[in-house]
Amino acid sequence: MIELLQIEHLVVQAPMAGISTPALAAAVSNAGGLGSLGLGASTVTQSRAAIVQTRSLTDKPFNVNVFCHRPPERDELVERAWIRHFSGLFEKFGVNAPRALNEIYQSFLVDEQAFLMLLELRPPIVSFHFGIPSFDRIAALKRAGITTLASVTSREEATKVEAAGIDGIIAQGYEAGGHRGVFDPQGEDDQLSTIALVQRLVRDVGLPVIAAGGIMDGAGISVALRHGAVAAQLGTAFILCPQSSADLAYKEKLRASRSSPTTMTTVISGRPARGFINDLITHGEGPNSPFPASYPLAYDLAKQLHSAAAKRGNHEFSSHWAGEGVPYARELPAAELMQTLIMELRFALI
Repeated sequence: MIELLQIEHLVVQAPMAGISTPALAAAVSNAGGLGSLGLGASTVTQSRAAIVQTRSLTDKPFNVNVFCHRPPERDELVERAWIRHFSGLFEKFGVNAPRALNEIYQSFLVDEQAFLMLLELRPPIVSFHFGIPSFDRIAALKRAGITTLASVTSREEATKVEAAGIDGIIAQGYEAGGHRGVFDPQGEDDQLSTIALVQRLVRDVGLPVIAAGGIMDGAGISVALRHGAVAAQLGTAFILCPQSSADLAYKEKLRASRSSPTTMTTVISGRPARGFINDLITHGEGPNSPFPASYPLAYDLAKQLHSAAAKRGNHEFSSHWAGEGVPYARELPAAELMQTLIMELRFALI
């Protein structure tokens, strides 16, 4: 996998849409790991600019991540009920609840312009979350010289990735922060831990496996490697880096993480995701709560509610994603954090 990803050290910085930046990705890549850009929620123009800027900051490989979720199934009754459930909170913050919910970004499955942009710019690595694109798109990316990766949460998803000709697997355990990469959010979820999932995939699938979820230090990376992973992906560990775009309220949550538990919830975006428990989640999961609108329609409402609340100084309605290892987050520049992780890993492998 070191040869496949062209990296010196076995550390992948998770994409983290909305948090990762060209500066963060470049710093990790320049330190010998694999930096990543989370572009699933970005426009084509924004994505192009981020890739170009990252290239200006590093001559090392980096990863570009896109979302491959099924486009939302519109259900007017469900969406109206979801808006109505939060209408009182909008009124509390002095704004009207939205009349309708919007698909705030397209899936890569149907976004032709995003696909053409990647073929034009040819980032070294492209990874997929929530599913995988068509065989034709995967083949075209590979013909362009792009290495491909895909997140999975089960053996069944991994076999689909292998059959599609993708180069490597990111095994996302249940401990991971942010959106769970399940292909079908309405289906059964085995909720396997990172190590249990890695062991199963190493045994049953013929692709290299990158471990992701709850890994915060070199000792954690070494455990994943000892169970057959070829590298480890860390996300929450990088949020406190000054190069991330996490805002002050988000970073304060991380600093106080020992008293701020995380949970897996669907109420923020319409898909399962792990983050800090807050008032939005408590209200959305309260008694007699309706079923959330589809992803990313529910996310549209959450973002509007957060914006209204934040203007009043209330940050309890944001999507502060974090994994179960969050109490061990360290506030270091990305290059220094990479040096620390590498030193810890070497010590752990002695």
